Amino acid sequence: MPIRILIADDHEVVRQGLKMFLGMDSAFEIVGEARNGQEAIDLLKTVETDVVLMDLLMPVLSGIEAIPIIRQTYPDIEVIALTSVLDNGSVVKAVRAGAIGYLLKDANSQELIQSIKAAAAGQVQLSPKAAALLVQEIHAPESPEMLSAREVDVLRLLAEGKSNREIAETLTLGEKTIKTHVSNILSKLNLTSRTQAALYAVRIGLVSEPKNG
Repeated sequence: MPIRILIADDHEVVRQGLKMFLGMDSAFEIVGEARNGQEAIDLLKTVETDVVLMDLLMPVLSGIEAIPIIRQTYPDIEVIALTSVLDNGSVVKAVRAGAIGYLLKDANSQELIQSIKAAAAGQVQLSPKAAALLVQEIHAPESPEMLSAREVDVLRLLAEGKSNREIAETLTLGEKTIKTHVSNILSKLNLTSRTQAALYAVRIGLVSEPKNG
C-alpha cells in the first residue's frame, strides 16, 4: 500500500508543489490538504493517514499546537515538521510536541522522500548535531527500570535507527507486536514520539546516539 500523506501548510503554492511532486511517486498517496493545524485535525477524522507534513507557522492553529493533539488522538500517525525556520527553539518545540522529523522546505527531493518513508516505517533519523541539541530536552525517568526487558530491547533498536519491520525481524516478532511495544514504551515514559524515545535512550546511555540514516 502507498504511504498516505496529509499536507498542512497555509501557502497554496507550497501545498500544490508538494502534491504535484509526491503524486508522481507511486509509493505515496496524497489524501488531503489543510490550510492550518485545525483543518488538519478535522481532516484526520475522515481520511486514513500515515504521515502528516506539517508547517509550523500557520494561522488559526499552528503546527506546534496541532502536533501534540494529533499525536495524542492518532498515535499511529507520524508528523514531520516541514518549515522554512531553522533555529534551536523551533527544533526543540517540534520534537517536544511529538514530531518524528524536522525538515526545511528547501530540502532536496531525495531528503523529503527518505524522511517520509522513514517516518512511515517508524524510523528515527537524527543528525548527531540535532541529537546533541535535543537530548537534554527530554524529560523522562532517569533509568529504564519501569520498562520490561523486551521493551528495552525494542527501545535500543529503535534508537539505532531501525524501522518497525527491522526491529520485528531482529527480535523474531510480528510488526504489530513491535508497534504495541513502542506504544507501551511511550506511555510508560510519558513521551509522545519515537524520536523522543530515541533521545531518551541516548540520555540514559542505552545507545551512543540516534543514527542519522
